[in-house]
Amino acid sequence: MDLDEEKIYQERYDLCMERIAQIASEETVAAPFVDYFQKMASFIMQMKELFEKIRSREPEGYSCEQWEELNHSLYEDILPENYADSYGNPDYAVRKLGEIHGRILSFLYTELRGMIAFAFEGRMWDMVIICEVFIEIYNCFEEEELPAYKKIQQVIYWFISDYSDLTVTRRIQESIDPELDFAVQLIMNEDLSDLRYLYKFGEYITDNERKTAAYLNSLDQETIDLMASTYTEGYRIGFEKAKIDLSAKETVNIRYNLGFERMIRAAIQNFEKMGLRPVIYRAAVNSINKRQHLRIGYYGAIPNKQFDYDHRADQAIYLDKPFVERKLGVLRTAYEKFKDLANRHAGPACVEIFGEQPFIPENKAAAYHMSEKQEKLTVFYSNESSQITNRYIKGDERSFTIIAFPIPEIGEQFEEIFREIIKVNTLDYLLYERIQQTIIEALDQGSYVHILGKGENHTDLNVQLHELQDPAIQTNFENCVADVNIPVGEVFTSPQLAGTSGVLQVKEVYLGELQFVDLSITFEDGMITDYTCGNFENEEDNKRYILENVLYHRETLPMGEFAIGTNTTAYAVARKYKIADKLPILIAEKMGPHFAVGDTCYSWSEDITVHNPDGREVIAKDNEVSILRKEDIGKAYMGCHTDITIPYDELQLIEVVKPDGTKTEIIRDGKFVLKGTEELNQALDE
Repeated sequence: MDLDEEKIYQERYDLCMERIAQIASEETVAAPFVDYFQKMASFIMQMKELFEKIRSREPEGYSCEQWEELNHSLYEDILPENYADSYGNPDYAVRKLGEIHGRILSFLYTELRGMIAFAFEGRMWDMVIICEVFIEIYNCFEEEELPAYKKIQQVIYWFISDYSDLTVTRRIQESIDPELDFAVQLIMNEDLSDLRYLYKFGEYITDNERKTAAYLNSLDQETIDLMASTYTEGYRIGFEKAKIDLSAKETVNIRYNLGFERMIRAAIQNFEKMGLRPVIYRAAVNSINKRQHLRIGYYGAIPNKQFDYDHRADQAIYLDKPFVERKLGVLRTAYEKFKDLANRHAGPACVEIFGEQPFIPENKAAAYHMSEKQEKLTVFYSNESSQITNRYIKGDERSFTIIAFPIPEIGEQFEEIFREIIKVNTLDYLLYERIQQTIIEALDQGSYVHILGKGENHTDLNVQLHELQDPAIQTNFENCVADVNIPVGEVFTSPQLAGTSGVLQVKEVYLGELQFVDLSITFEDGMITDYTCGNFENEEDNKRYILENVLYHRETLPMGEFAIGTNTTAYAVARKYKIADKLPILIAEKMGPHFAVGDTCYSWSEDITVHNPDGREVIAKDNEVSILRKEDIGKAYMGCHTDITIPYDELQLIEVVKPDGTKTEIIRDGKFVLKGTEELNQALDE
């Protein structure tokens, strides 16, 4: 922003704040709305004060107690204990403000909360534009007659649409531009032994973040370096295995949860030795850049998962075909503007956390829901935007890595569990490579694999394998050791869809931060034909829950992956500490067979030659959907890949069925029975 622009925004900022200060105490709107607008105006005044304090560096002298008090004041209104009477709660907003206005004003409340991040990052223009729309909507309620819903909706619509060239463009830039380094500066320059640094990010901070940071501070440098190098080496090896030239790249996107800064600092130093500068951006705070309730980027604690879930479909206010076309146009323009940065971007390196209490959301009628037409537009946008992104950050020229660690919420044995997970993340990959090769050799003799659950698990599924033209040099399964997906422990393939049929069921699974109970999915020729779960009493609610959070509003999805997890050590840790229900899919998928719905494991990079350590080429990278990329790329990719694992103790049988009908068992009654895999049972028997 140049000096003239800064001067203009300062003038607009001053005018906004002067007017909003008046709104905080005046009563010129109808009675039900006075309280809402006064509270929102007071919040904005709080943000003005915060913005100016941060700019003057006043909080640098705050004690830890002062920082904690400030942090709590920013988020207290949406915390679970206060949420029943918060305008962020659509139920409360509708009850207080009526069906016509309550829901859309709850949306405005949510957008205003983005000012917390803007204040900490010094983003005056973001604050100005949301304040201006707040004043415009307030003016509508000052008229003699209450405004119709359409009038408020149009104000929101044009605000979101008109400023998308700023908000969407900024989001693209911050995902690839290392000069936007707010978080990097904190990580690299703050005294990490002084936990006050956590509050300077502007995220919600709880005991999880404080205790995680304190625990990492207690570890010796060798352990920190081991954690960081496992993570960064996995990333480097991913490029090496795919034969992608990492030296041609200049940036890496680091995604993590606050509290792990000591490890992230060491990782940044490792990446710099590879020639990569870090790009670390905050999870989106405005609806145009969000993806449902999911947080992509760095963040602290989630103040209230129900609040995020209640506003997962807020785009329903403005989502129509012209808006989607405009947003796609902005996306194209933004990537073209930053095409050099995009071309030199290497992809994400993610540190996930686990240990939180499983969350089962409440479905609220007062919350926004997508219409059928909007659901189709969401799918259309997802398909088109992924193609645009791939033109500038090419799938066959990038990679990724993911690693996970527990947080203190997991229980009193947190530190012990943390040490165990470090061991799990650094297991001897050569041992697993050898055993997994034995499994692959058995699998490659089959035409399909039969998976059968036991007890209350009613899985009965056949997975069809691709035909190998020359088994001496070809294989269907990749031998996955600890590189992009840490920890070690799986063999996986993209199955052939025709012939892949049956029922997949799991008693309990955690997908995308949401808990699913008695999840059941039916496949016919590799495509989902039916689904249900036991989360809600109403079957319609169960189906919608899966439609929104697994199928992402699509009528169906293909089975994009079938894998057999071999990390029995991780399974034993989960059983020992009773944390199986809290493990992320990253670890859980290594603890039994898993099945991904959506894109294949090789989406956007199917033409890269992949070899196993034994030299054989993995040929099963496409299926009947992904191969459509050669005719109509819009039909080939769905932009989602959700893994669902059956734990060993719910598993009766995995067997390979050969073309002549003979069978080879790999797992029976939760134990590995294939000759050469017996060592995997040691952890299960301990």
